[in-house]
Amino acid sequence: MNFKQLITVHCSLITSFIFLLSSCTSTPAPLPQTTFLLYRFNPPAFIEYSADFQPINEIPFSIPPACGLANLFAPPFGKFLAIELTCPNGHTVLFFDVETGAPTQPVTASDAHFLAWTHDGVAAYLKIDSFGNPRVIRARVSGGQEELSISEYTYDLAVNPANDDFTFTFSRGIGFGSELHSTQYEVRTTKILYADQFNYISFARFSPDGKQIAFIKTPDTQTPFTVGELWVMDSDGSNQRKLANADAGHGFAANWSPDGKRIAFVVRDNLDDGTADQSADALIGNIFIVNVKFGALKRATQFLNGHAETPIWSPDGNTLAFTAVVDGRMTVFTADVATAGVGMPDPTGSFYPVEITPIETESACCPAWMRK
Repeated sequence: MNFKQLITVHCSLITSFIFLLSSCTSTPAPLPQTTFLLYRFNPPAFIEYSADFQPINEIPFSIPPACGLANLFAPPFGKFLAIELTCPNGHTVLFFDVETGAPTQPVTASDAHFLAWTHDGVAAYLKIDSFGNPRVIRARVSGGQEELSISEYTYDLAVNPANDDFTFTFSRGIGFGSELHSTQYEVRTTKILYADQFNYISFARFSPDGKQIAFIKTPDTQTPFTVGELWVMDSDGSNQRKLANADAGHGFAANWSPDGKRIAFVVRDNLDDGTADQSADALIGNIFIVNVKFGALKRATQFLNGHAETPIWSPDGNTLAFTAVVDGRMTVFTADVATAGVGMPDPTGSFYPVEITPIETESACCPAWMRK
């Protein structure tokens, strides 16, 4: 073989090798599309917004007669919203396809409460038939379900964002406190993480990396609306510590920022108003942000005649969306919190000058970011 032939063979081998490399390289999966939506009561519809919060689509949906909207729950990924309704026979959960506008009812039990989505958004954990044969099930959006072998007294469940391991919390009643357990889903092993005989543990939430758990402590009393505490611990139950005081009893969860550095939550401001202990309408409550590492607090809202509800982070961590009831009117706001609570320790709980913007002029609630 002469020199020219040798060069030709060599080049052919290189070309073949490059072809094999390119054929083995998979095409990157497209990034999920993110959309923001809320529910407008009149005329009834879900409103979808662009990145700059301009309305771009309406999906008609009427709440069934005699029912009320309790909340919306967006999955980590997917096109199905979970809608929880309060109806005469108890709570009902629907799966709602935001692309087709079609609702489905995963269970026909007379009472169904949403607990959590699976980490991949293909199924949801529901507490059903609370007053008959209480149990927790895993209902798939495509149909079908399975029953979990956990306590029938479970009232809260949180899924690890990295897998299907989860925590569940239960209480045997007033005066018994509560217990938080963790479960490895695949092998069905369970262990206790935290027990408190004086408080109810509520809204346990994993950090985005799954390494920590935040939760609200609510005093185990017959007072319906009290002042509780925001706590955090490692996901194995170690390093338990209080971060701040928090509102308790109204059902407002504390939520992690996408980078896991901050937690947004609701704080009761009218501590001296005994009426607010008994009436949800009397609450004056606002959103605070706490830096998890330093414990620094920042006040994000300053409502004086109403309250903010559970804050929801945008996927980029720059915006909080929340329902607020002010002067008896319910609507949805956003808050620009790109840098709130990020800096060095500030124990004063000072007001952070964020921009608060109403999104909908009509009565509305329940903001959600969807990734699909």
